[in-house]
Amino acid sequence: MLHQTVIQIRGQVNKLVPIPLPKLIEGEGAISQTAQALTALGGTKPLIVTDAMLVKLGIAKQLTDVLDAENIAYALFDQVTPDPTLSLIGNGWQYYKQHGCDSVIALGGGSPMDCAKAIAASAVKNVDARKLVGMLRVRKALPPFIAIPTTAGTGSEATVVAVVTDPDKKKKFTLVDPSLVPAVAILDPLLMLGLPAKITAATGIDALTHAVESYIGFHATEQTKAYGYDAVKRIFANLPTAYADGRNIEARRQMSIASFNAGVAFTRASIGYAHAIAHQMGGYYHIPHGLANAVILPYILDFSFENALCRYAELAIAAGVATRDDSQVAAAHKFVAGVKALNKTLNIQTDFPELKASDIPELAKRAVREAYCDYPVPKLMNRTQCEDLLKKLVSA
Repeated sequence: MLHQTVIQIRGQVNKLVPIPLPKLIEGEGAISQTAQALTALGGTKPLIVTDAMLVKLGIAKQLTDVLDAENIAYALFDQVTPDPTLSLIGNGWQYYKQHGCDSVIALGGGSPMDCAKAIAASAVKNVDARKLVGMLRVRKALPPFIAIPTTAGTGSEATVVAVVTDPDKKKKFTLVDPSLVPAVAILDPLLMLGLPAKITAATGIDALTHAVESYIGFHATEQTKAYGYDAVKRIFANLPTAYADGRNIEARRQMSIASFNAGVAFTRASIGYAHAIAHQMGGYYHIPHGLANAVILPYILDFSFENALCRYAELAIAAGVATRDDSQVAAAHKFVAGVKALNKTLNIQTDFPELKASDIPELAKRAVREAYCDYPVPKLMNRTQCEDLLKKLVSA
């Protein structure tokens, strides 16, 4: 009962705290508009936050060429690693100050975006990111901030969240504040053409998890459901193509929009147990977040079935796996089967070789604690149920 009361109160607070939408620049070659967007925001010397691989692949050069052409000075921080740590963010903040930056451009997947958000928050508050962990600790406008995703998955370019890691505690923490929503999101499908099939699959199902968990939770509104529904529709229609033919520009474009829309949905309506468990997998074993969500989602759909049946039925229509002639129960079953079939098409694994049976009690305890009163899930999971679920994920 307490859980429901807290969830309801948080739902009301959500409606009172306005979350901005980034200005969206979308389409082939959209990265060419970065300099113009930065100038419009008042930025003169951005810190580009990215990773070494994107520099090696020449994707970072596409951005710096655009800035060079307009004689815009910049500093390049390419040290981002998966699951950015608090110390890495501290290094980025020092780099920002040393180079006299006044703005931030995040280029990459979820890790560079999380890192960039935390760096920008540290810069504006002039404190270590460790002190900004939690809800509404920033409460100040970030420096001019542009997000350019190179994967279609996290939706970070539209969210209020930055996820950071403390490797000593094997835990992930979040900074949550409306000011963390980037001012501008640039979606350029050409940046995603070289993405390996395996990453295309995992990040695509990450976006699907955002869309589904936001849609079936108690904080869903007509607005978030519309964004989530659209994301599910685009993902089912385009992810298999993007996976099979990574050079298909239209499939990449549709997936980038789906990821953005799913980000808009979950940053307003929150997430669920797939994320709660995936966060523990990332913190413990460094399993990529998108992959963890992809493996766990079907199990969570089964767990929540009776409580989310009517929402599943609606999503089955969006996914194109059911028609309005189907009964609600039949459509709901078709949706769950459709997600499992999609995972199979994408060759998503069904377990975690890294998962140790001895870690399960602690993982379950942490996952259930993370979700309790924070995630507006359709069905509560206790620790024993979570342990039982995790046991199914141990490699035979």
